Amino acid sequence: MNDKTIGTAVITGASAGLGKIYADRLAKRGFDLVLVARSHDKLESLASSLRKEYGVAVRTLTADLSSDADVSKVVADITADDSVTLLVNNAGASTLGSVFDLSAAKLEEMNRVNVTALVRLSHAILPKFKARDNGTLVNIGSVLGFFTMPISSVYSGTKGYVAGFTKGLQQEVADSKVVVQLVLPSATATEIWEKSGVPVTALDPASVMTAENCVDAALAGLDLGEKVTLPSIEDAELYAAFEAAAMALFSASSGTPASRYGVTKG
Repeated sequence: MNDKTIGTAVITGASAGLGKIYADRLAKRGFDLVLVARSHDKLESLASSLRKEYGVAVRTLTADLSSDADVSKVVADITADDSVTLLVNNAGASTLGSVFDLSAAKLEEMNRVNVTALVRLSHAILPKFKARDNGTLVNIGSVLGFFTMPISSVYSGTKGYVAGFTKGLQQEVADSKVVVQLVLPSATATEIWEKSGVPVTALDPASVMTAENCVDAALAGLDLGEKVTLPSIEDAELYAAFEAAAMALFSASSGTPASRYGVTKG
């Protein structure tokens, strides 16, 4: 995939972790890039190395996605660029801990970065993709979007939103050639662990995937046409069964209270 007509990929959280690997892999495939992150110096360093190694055009956009003004700046930039054909909503914030111990600022940051920014950027770019019947949106969620621990209630809540939102978008573009992929990584060796308050060294090494393997698996899933990619799950039927159970639960709803409540009146 080295045809330069494939366009420009926008990657948020591009200065480190999964975003940095996505930037490398997509540049290798021939995409020009728009790299978005808070750290100007890291972005410029990465952009320089990618231009040199792959000969692609790379722009940087320094932005803090917990800031409404900066999100608006990114929205304006990517909607004005008609070359954009791929958006990877990778930026994320994570502070693990009991909701009773987390500051209001940390709660707000996770919601603003993980949910609000992702939704606004998806909302901005999808109409352009739909209008030309071409484009790919990749939203990075987490397996913690459907599994919650006592220290992950807020983070899991944000990733649960990402999962539900993205699956809804998939249905909205089902009649087009627009692709929407939901990626659900398990524990991955990125800087987000240190920032979360739980160092990656506290985890079983056998349960932690490298960032490189995670992105390569996610891109392989995209190439295979997967709507939902779980990079570390060997048995794909597990997720299919999860979705089937969710549909069965939804379909079992009725207008009558369950008999165990004893409240039904003739």
